Amino acid sequence: MYLTHLECPRCGDTFEADQPRNLCPCGSPLLARYDLDAVAAAVTPAEIAARPADLWRYRELLPVADQANVTTLGEGWTPLLPAPRYGAGIGLPGLLVKDEGLIPTGSFKARGAAVGISRARELGIRRVAMPTNGNAGAAWATYAARAGMSATIAMPVDAPTITRRECLAAGADLHLIDGLINDAGRFIAGLIAASADDPEGSIFDASTLKEPYRLEGKKTMGYEIVEQLGWQVPDVILYPTGGGVGLIGIHKALHEMRQLGWIGDRFPRLVAVQSTGCAPIVRAFASGARRAEPWVDAHTVAFGITVPAPLGDELILDALRDTGGTAIAVRDEDILADLREFGAREGLLLCPEGAACLTAAKQLRAGGWIRSDERVVVLNTGAGLKYPETVEADNLPVLPRP
Repeated sequence: MYLTHLECPRCGDTFEADQPRNLCPCGSPLLARYDLDAVAAAVTPAEIAARPADLWRYRELLPVADQANVTTLGEGWTPLLPAPRYGAGIGLPGLLVKDEGLIPTGSFKARGAAVGISRARELGIRRVAMPTNGNAGAAWATYAARAGMSATIAMPVDAPTITRRECLAAGADLHLIDGLINDAGRFIAGLIAASADDPEGSIFDASTLKEPYRLEGKKTMGYEIVEQLGWQVPDVILYPTGGGVGLIGIHKALHEMRQLGWIGDRFPRLVAVQSTGCAPIVRAFASGARRAEPWVDAHTVAFGITVPAPLGDELILDALRDTGGTAIAVRDEDILADLREFGAREGLLLCPEGAACLTAAKQLRAGGWIRSDERVVVLNTGAGLKYPETVEADNLPVLPRP
């Protein structure tokens, strides 16, 4: 394993990676660091291309030492699909969709769960706990069961019903919360505090960015996009941003690839896409702020990005500014309209979070921020089938038998 240590991006302190850790004492998430010179000497992009088509093809850049601890359901290497008809209609003939809906558990959260659970297993953790807007809890519950571990999940009662059923099917200890993800987070914090003095019943906090390894799974989206484009970077990547782990991870992957010599100095412009009903990152970016203030009365049809106060706000804003990117909020009615239009033109039912990125791409092209000749990647972060309510089908006439 090439993992060397954990580092705090805020205060610069470093920590050994041989025991479970949560946040830095300063309150910042910790980032996993690798001996990238040794990685560059050990493996080349050509060698990676000959490996199995899953995210573990990048194993030198992942934090699991013993392959016996790898917990997998075949996650990763999702398709990067051209969208020529829809793209041409909005002035972006080079539009591509990275479809994470085909990954186990039906969302990109499986990437973080696979790596996070694998590392937790290696570090001797037996029970994880986390708040979730739905898909992350379903993924972590599933992978915990696969690893022979236990999971405690708290989710808002308004989260997609299928994610509730996934947690229960995986044997998780599920709690429904009358509130938002931050309320679920307070519930989990209470459970963890109560278990602190019980060695037999200790619970590890696997909340978003409160452990360092979910991010490592999510960063593989960045590696895959670049590899699928022949080790070339696109011009723009649009990412639906709630907790923002995937966006932070893609940014981290870009820096690692540049240091490895696998790409040049040019980075794609990263775009954080939010809803007008919950846009703390957009507001902070527009004002030039270093931190995002909590969003009051958060609500959106794209439930996965209903995160009023993301812990990784500094890292999200850093990624946008470092790459010359931007942040944009789009309306729910536009999200649903573009979801349906994309399905009719391209035959793919997106999740509402992915459709939000289409709306953002359309608006950024209309405003000139994206040029017509640019190669643009939209992240569809989950299977549209998990959100059946986004397509109205109850008012169709019923015909008599012929």
